Amino acid sequence: MLSAATAAALLAAAALGTCEVELLVLGTSQDGGTPQFGRWQDPAWEDPAAARLIVSLGLVDHRRGARWLFEATPDIRRQGYDLTRLAGPQARGRPILDGVFITHAHIGHYTGLMFLGHESLGARSVPVYTLPRFAQFLREHGPWSQLVAYENIRLQPMTAGGIQRLGARLNVTAFTVPHRQEYAEVAGFRIEGPQASALFIPDIDSWEQWDDWGVRIEELIAEVDLAFLDATFFANGEIPGRDMSGFPHPLVRHSMERFAPLAVEDRAKVHFIHFNHTNPLRDPQSTEAAQVRAAGFHVASEGDRHCLGGARQEAHAKP
Repeated sequence: MLSAATAAALLAAAALGTCEVELLVLGTSQDGGTPQFGRWQDPAWEDPAAARLIVSLGLVDHRRGARWLFEATPDIRRQGYDLTRLAGPQARGRPILDGVFITHAHIGHYTGLMFLGHESLGARSVPVYTLPRFAQFLREHGPWSQLVAYENIRLQPMTAGGIQRLGARLNVTAFTVPHRQEYAEVAGFRIEGPQASALFIPDIDSWEQWDDWGVRIEELIAEVDLAFLDATFFANGEIPGRDMSGFPHPLVRHSMERFAPLAVEDRAKVHFIHFNHTNPLRDPQSTEAAQVRAAGFHVASEGDRHCLGGARQEAHAKP
Protein backbone atom coordinates (compact mmCIF):
# COMPACT_ATOMS: atom_id res chain seq x y z
CA MET A 1 0.00 0.00 0.00
CA LEU A 2 1.12 3.55 -0.72
CA SER A 3 1.42 6.50 1.59
CA ALA A 4 -0.61 9.57 0.65
CA ALA A 5 2.61 11.34 -0.38
CA THR A 6 3.70 8.46 -2.61
CA ALA A 7 0.26 8.22 -4.19
CA ALA A 8 0.33 11.96 -4.92
CA ALA A 9 3.77 11.59 -6.48
CA LEU A 10 2.57 8.79 -8.74
CA LEU A 11 -0.40 10.86 -9.92
CA ALA A 12 1.95 13.74 -10.65
CA ALA A 13 4.23 11.40 -12.60
CA ALA A 14 1.31 10.25 -14.73
CA ALA A 15 0.33 13.86 -15.45
CA LEU A 16 3.89 14.68 -16.49
CA GLY A 17 4.21 11.64 -18.74
CA THR A 18 7.02 10.15 -16.61
CA CYS A 19 5.12 7.12 -15.32
CA GLU A 20 6.43 3.70 -16.33
CA VAL A 21 3.20 1.71 -15.93
CA GLU A 22 -0.22 3.31 -16.41
CA LEU A 23 -3.86 2.30 -16.33
CA LEU A 24 -6.12 4.15 -18.75
CA VAL A 25 -9.92 4.22 -18.53
CA LEU A 26 -11.05 3.49 -22.10
CA GLY A 27 -14.80 3.19 -21.53
CA THR A 28 -17.35 3.46 -18.74
CA SER A 29 -20.67 2.32 -20.18
CA GLN A 30 -22.62 -0.89 -19.66
CA ASP A 31 -22.58 -3.48 -22.47
CA GLY A 32 -25.09 -1.67 -24.68
CA GLY A 33 -23.07 1.56 -24.78
CA THR A 34 -24.41 5.10 -24.59
CA PRO A 35 -26.53 6.03 -26.44
CA GLN A 36 -28.12 2.61 -26.57
CA PHE A 37 -29.66 1.14 -29.71
CA GLY A 38 -33.35 1.99 -29.92
CA ARG A 39 -33.21 4.79 -27.35
CA TRP A 40 -33.58 7.38 -30.07
CA GLN A 41 -34.60 10.13 -27.65
CA ASP A 42 -31.19 10.06 -25.94
CA PRO A 43 -29.48 13.46 -26.48
CA ALA A 44 -26.16 11.64 -26.95
CA TRP A 45 -27.20 10.85 -30.55
CA GLU A 46 -26.83 14.54 -31.35
CA ASP A 47 -24.19 15.39 -28.73
CA PRO A 48 -21.02 13.28 -29.05
CA ALA A 49 -19.77 14.67 -25.74
CA ALA A 50 -22.61 12.80 -24.00
CA ALA A 51 -21.78 9.45 -25.62
CA ARG A 52 -19.87 6.81 -23.64
CA LEU A 53 -17.78 3.87 -24.86
CA ILE A 54 -18.31 0.43 -23.34
CA VAL A 55 -16.39 -0.42 -20.18
CA SER A 56 -12.70 -1.14 -20.65
CA LEU A 57 -9.32 -0.44 -19.09
CA GLY A 58 -5.98 -0.27 -20.83
CA LEU A 59 -2.60 -1.10 -19.31
CA VAL A 60 0.65 0.32 -20.71
CA ASP A 61 4.25 -0.51 -19.87
CA HIS A 62 5.92 2.58 -21.34
CA ARG A 63 9.42 1.17 -20.99
CA ARG A 64 8.62 -1.55 -23.54
CA GLY A 65 5.67 -0.02 -25.34
CA ALA A 66 3.67 -3.09 -24.29
CA ARG A 67 -0.07 -2.73 -23.87
CA TRP A 68 -3.00 -4.84 -22.76
CA LEU A 69 -6.76 -4.41 -22.92
CA PHE A 70 -9.16 -5.38 -20.17
CA GLU A 71 -12.32 -6.40 -22.04
CA ALA A 72 -12.75 -6.79 -25.80
CA THR A 73 -15.74 -4.52 -26.30
CA PRO A 74 -17.64 -3.66 -29.49
CA ASP A 75 -15.76 -0.33 -29.21
CA ILE A 76 -12.36 -2.07 -29.44
CA ARG A 77 -11.32 -0.15 -32.55
CA ARG A 78 -11.41 3.24 -30.84
CA GLN A 79 -10.13 1.83 -27.58
CA GLY A 80 -7.19 0.13 -29.27
CA TYR A 81 -6.32 3.42 -30.93
CA ASP A 82 -6.50 5.37 -27.68
CA LEU A 83 -4.36 2.78 -25.91
CA THR A 84 -1.72 2.78 -28.66
CA ARG A 85 -1.67 6.57 -28.73
CA LEU A 86 -0.92 6.61 -25.01
CA ALA A 87 1.87 4.05 -25.48
CA GLY A 88 3.55 6.42 -27.96
CA PRO A 89 6.62 5.69 -30.10
CA GLN A 90 7.68 2.80 -27.89
CA ALA A 91 4.79 0.76 -29.34
CA ARG A 92 6.18 0.88 -32.88
CA GLY A 93 7.19 -2.52 -34.18
CA ARG A 94 5.35 -4.34 -31.40
CA PRO A 95 2.32 -6.65 -31.77
CA ILE A 96 -1.03 -4.90 -32.19
CA LEU A 97 -1.77 -5.89 -28.58
CA ASP A 98 0.28 -7.78 -26.01
CA GLY A 99 -2.86 -9.38 -24.67
CA VAL A 100 -6.53 -9.08 -23.78
CA PHE A 101 -8.01 -9.96 -20.38
CA ILE A 102 -11.75 -10.71 -20.46
CA THR A 103 -14.02 -10.98 -17.44
CA HIS A 104 -16.97 -12.90 -18.89
CA ALA A 105 -19.15 -13.92 -21.82
CA HIS A 106 -21.65 -11.04 -21.95
CA ILE A 107 -21.79 -9.09 -25.19
CA GLY A 108 -20.09 -5.89 -24.08
CA HIS A 109 -17.07 -7.69 -22.69
CA TYR A 110 -15.87 -10.09 -25.39
CA THR A 111 -17.56 -9.58 -28.77
CA GLY A 112 -14.89 -7.08 -29.85
CA LEU A 113 -12.71 -10.13 -30.45
CA MET A 114 -14.39 -10.31 -33.87
CA PHE A 115 -12.25 -7.38 -35.01
CA LEU A 116 -9.14 -9.56 -34.57
CA GLY A 117 -10.49 -11.99 -37.19
CA HIS A 118 -9.72 -12.31 -40.89
CA GLU A 119 -12.66 -10.09 -41.94
CA SER A 120 -10.96 -7.22 -40.13
CA LEU A 121 -7.42 -7.13 -38.69
CA GLY A 122 -6.36 -10.71 -39.30
CA ALA A 123 -4.30 -10.59 -36.11
CA ARG A 124 -1.66 -13.16 -35.29
CA SER A 125 -1.77 -15.02 -31.98
CA VAL A 126 -3.01 -12.25 -29.70
CA PRO A 127 -3.01 -13.74 -26.18
CA VAL A 128 -6.51 -13.84 -24.67
CA TYR A 129 -6.63 -14.42 -20.92
CA THR A 130 -9.82 -15.86 -19.41
CA LEU A 131 -10.89 -18.34 -16.78
CA PRO A 132 -11.04 -21.98 -18.01
CA ARG A 133 -14.76 -22.41 -18.86
CA PHE A 134 -14.72 -19.21 -20.87
CA ALA A 135 -11.64 -20.39 -22.78
CA GLN A 136 -13.50 -23.62 -23.56
CA PHE A 137 -16.55 -21.63 -24.72
CA LEU A 138 -14.40 -19.64 -27.16
CA ARG A 139 -12.65 -22.78 -28.40
CA GLU A 140 -15.84 -24.76 -29.04
CA HIS A 141 -18.40 -22.21 -30.28
CA GLY A 142 -18.41 -20.27 -33.53
CA PRO A 143 -17.63 -17.71 -34.64
CA TRP A 144 -15.05 -17.47 -31.84
CA SER A 145 -13.67 -20.93 -32.57
CA GLN A 146 -12.62 -19.64 -35.99
CA LEU A 147 -10.39 -17.06 -34.30
CA VAL A 148 -8.70 -19.94 -32.48
CA ALA A 149 -8.47 -22.16 -35.57
CA TYR A 150 -7.00 -19.33 -37.70
CA GLU A 151 -4.62 -18.45 -34.85
CA ASN A 152 -5.88 -14.88 -34.69
CA ILE A 153 -6.01 -15.36 -30.93
CA ARG A 154 -4.11 -17.64 -28.56
CA LEU A 155 -6.15 -18.71 -25.56
CA GLN A 156 -4.35 -18.42 -22.24
CA PRO A 157 -6.61 -19.93 -19.55
CA MET A 158 -6.02 -18.58 -16.05
CA THR A 159 -6.89 -20.29 -12.80
CA ALA A 160 -8.73 -18.38 -10.07
CA GLY A 161 -6.01 -17.09 -7.78
CA GLY A 162 -3.30 -17.75 -10.34
CA ILE A 163 -0.88 -14.97 -11.28
CA GLN A 164 -0.18 -14.02 -14.89
CA ARG A 165 3.21 -12.31 -15.06
CA LEU A 166 3.44 -9.63 -17.74
CA GLY A 167 6.93 -8.48 -16.86
CA ALA A 168 9.37 -8.30 -14.01
CA ARG A 169 7.12 -5.99 -11.99
CA LEU A 170 3.70 -6.34 -13.58
CA ASN A 171 1.20 -9.08 -12.66
CA VAL A 172 -2.51 -9.83 -13.12
CA THR A 173 -4.47 -12.17 -10.87
CA ALA A 174 -7.93 -13.49 -11.77
CA PHE A 175 -10.64 -14.35 -9.26
CA THR A 176 -14.26 -15.47 -9.60
CA VAL A 177 -17.24 -13.29 -8.72
CA PRO A 178 -20.97 -14.11 -8.47
CA HIS A 179 -22.72 -12.99 -11.64
CA ARG A 180 -24.90 -14.58 -14.33
CA GLN A 181 -22.98 -17.50 -15.84
CA GLU A 182 -25.00 -18.55 -18.87
CA TYR A 183 -21.90 -19.54 -20.85
CA ALA A 184 -18.93 -19.32 -18.51
CA GLU A 185 -17.72 -18.24 -15.11
CA VAL A 186 -17.23 -14.53 -14.34
CA ALA A 187 -13.89 -13.04 -13.37
CA GLY A 188 -12.55 -9.96 -11.71
CA PHE A 189 -8.91 -8.95 -11.98
CA ARG A 190 -6.27 -7.56 -9.65
CA ILE A 191 -3.62 -5.61 -11.56
CA GLU A 192 -0.28 -5.08 -9.79
CA GLY A 193 2.27 -2.56 -11.03
CA PRO A 194 5.70 -1.66 -9.66
CA GLN A 195 4.28 0.50 -6.87
CA ALA A 196 0.48 0.39 -6.97
CA SER A 197 -2.36 -2.03 -7.67
CA ALA A 198 -5.97 -1.98 -8.86
CA LEU A 199 -9.14 -4.07 -8.75
CA PHE A 200 -11.38 -4.38 -11.80
CA ILE A 201 -14.88 -5.74 -11.06
CA PRO A 202 -17.26 -4.31 -13.70
CA ASP A 203 -20.02 -6.90 -13.10
CA ILE A 204 -21.16 -8.63 -9.90
CA ASP A 205 -24.59 -9.68 -8.65
CA SER A 206 -24.19 -8.32 -5.13
CA TRP A 207 -21.56 -7.70 -2.47
CA GLU A 208 -23.69 -9.75 -0.06
CA GLN A 209 -23.63 -12.82 -2.31
CA TRP A 210 -19.85 -12.53 -2.37
CA ASP A 211 -19.94 -12.37 1.45
CA ASP A 212 -21.64 -15.79 1.31
CA TRP A 213 -18.65 -17.06 -0.67
CA GLY A 214 -16.37 -15.89 2.13
CA VAL A 215 -15.08 -12.80 0.31
CA ARG A 216 -15.60 -9.26 1.59
CA ILE A 217 -15.10 -6.49 -0.92
CA GLU A 218 -13.98 -4.13 1.86
CA GLU A 219 -10.97 -6.36 2.56
CA LEU A 220 -9.99 -6.36 -1.10
CA ILE A 221 -10.32 -2.57 -1.30
CA ALA A 222 -8.00 -2.27 1.69
CA GLU A 223 -5.32 -4.28 -0.14
CA VAL A 224 -5.15 -2.15 -3.30
CA ASP A 225 -4.77 1.48 -4.36
CA LEU A 226 -7.61 1.68 -6.91
CA ALA A 227 -10.90 -0.21 -7.17
CA PHE A 228 -13.01 0.01 -10.34
CA LEU A 229 -16.39 -1.35 -9.22
CA ASP A 230 -19.76 -2.22 -10.76
CA ALA A 231 -22.04 0.83 -10.88
CA THR A 232 -24.54 -0.33 -13.51
CA PHE A 233 -27.53 1.30 -11.83
CA PHE A 234 -27.58 4.21 -9.41
CA ALA A 235 -30.81 3.62 -7.45
CA ASN A 236 -34.16 1.87 -7.44
CA GLY A 237 -36.67 3.74 -9.62
CA GLU A 238 -34.10 4.54 -12.29
CA ILE A 239 -36.04 2.41 -14.76
CA PRO A 240 -39.66 3.61 -14.64
CA GLY A 241 -42.26 1.06 -13.63
CA ARG A 242 -39.83 -1.62 -12.46
CA ASP A 243 -38.78 -2.74 -8.99
CA MET A 244 -34.99 -2.87 -9.31
CA SER A 245 -34.27 -4.26 -5.84
CA GLY A 246 -33.63 -7.72 -7.29
CA PHE A 247 -31.50 -6.63 -10.25
CA PRO A 248 -28.20 -8.58 -10.47
CA HIS A 249 -26.00 -5.58 -9.77
CA PRO A 250 -25.29 -3.63 -6.57
CA LEU A 251 -27.03 -0.27 -6.79
CA VAL A 252 -24.56 2.60 -6.36
CA ARG A 253 -26.63 4.07 -3.55
CA HIS A 254 -26.42 0.72 -1.72
CA SER A 255 -22.66 0.46 -2.35
CA MET A 256 -22.12 3.94 -0.92
CA GLU A 257 -24.14 3.04 2.17
CA ARG A 258 -22.18 -0.17 2.64
CA PHE A 259 -18.82 1.53 2.11
CA ALA A 260 -19.62 4.57 4.26
CA PRO A 261 -17.81 3.12 7.34
CA LEU A 262 -14.57 2.76 5.36
CA ALA A 263 -11.70 5.08 6.20
CA VAL A 264 -11.46 8.19 4.03
CA GLU A 265 -8.41 6.82 2.20
CA ASP A 266 -10.21 3.57 1.35
CA ARG A 267 -13.34 5.32 0.08
CA ALA A 268 -11.11 7.43 -2.16
CA LYS A 269 -9.88 4.26 -3.90
CA VAL A 270 -13.34 3.45 -5.27
CA HIS A 271 -14.01 4.47 -8.87
CA PHE A 272 -17.54 3.56 -9.95
CA ILE A 273 -17.74 2.28 -13.54
CA HIS A 274 -20.00 0.34 -16.00
CA PHE A 275 -22.97 2.75 -16.19
CA ASN A 276 -26.25 1.73 -17.76
CA HIS A 277 -27.61 4.29 -20.23
CA THR A 278 -30.21 5.19 -17.57
CA ASN A 279 -27.62 5.86 -14.87
CA PRO A 280 -27.27 9.58 -14.07
CA LEU A 281 -23.56 9.03 -13.28
CA ARG A 282 -22.91 8.96 -17.01
CA ASP A 283 -23.11 12.77 -16.67
CA PRO A 284 -20.23 13.91 -14.44
CA GLN A 285 -22.10 17.16 -13.79
CA SER A 286 -25.23 15.44 -12.46
CA THR A 287 -26.50 15.85 -8.91
CA GLU A 288 -25.91 12.14 -8.35
CA ALA A 289 -22.27 12.38 -9.47
CA ALA A 290 -21.81 15.25 -7.03
CA GLN A 291 -23.28 13.06 -4.27
CA VAL A 292 -20.77 10.31 -5.06
CA ARG A 293 -17.85 12.72 -4.88
CA ALA A 294 -19.16 14.35 -1.70
CA ALA A 295 -19.23 10.90 -0.07
CA GLY A 296 -15.54 10.46 -0.87
CA PHE A 297 -15.79 8.20 -3.92
CA HIS A 298 -14.98 8.76 -7.61
CA VAL A 299 -16.91 8.47 -10.87
CA ALA A 300 -14.70 6.96 -13.58
CA SER A 301 -14.37 8.96 -16.79
CA GLU A 302 -12.96 8.02 -20.18
CA GLY A 303 -9.40 9.23 -20.44
CA ASP A 304 -8.62 8.95 -16.72
CA ARG A 305 -4.97 7.96 -16.24
CA HIS A 306 -3.62 6.22 -13.14
CA CYS A 307 0.06 5.61 -12.51
CA LEU A 308 0.98 2.19 -11.14
CA GLY A 309 4.58 3.17 -10.59
CA GLY A 310 8.06 3.44 -11.97
CA ALA A 311 9.82 6.24 -13.81
CA ARG A 312 10.38 6.18 -17.55
CA GLN A 313 13.99 6.30 -18.64
CA GLU A 314 13.61 9.52 -20.63
CA ALA A 315 12.51 11.28 -17.46
CA HIS A 316 16.08 10.91 -16.15
CA ALA A 317 17.95 11.57 -19.37
CA LYS A 318 20.56 14.32 -19.28
CA PRO A 319 20.22 17.15 -21.79
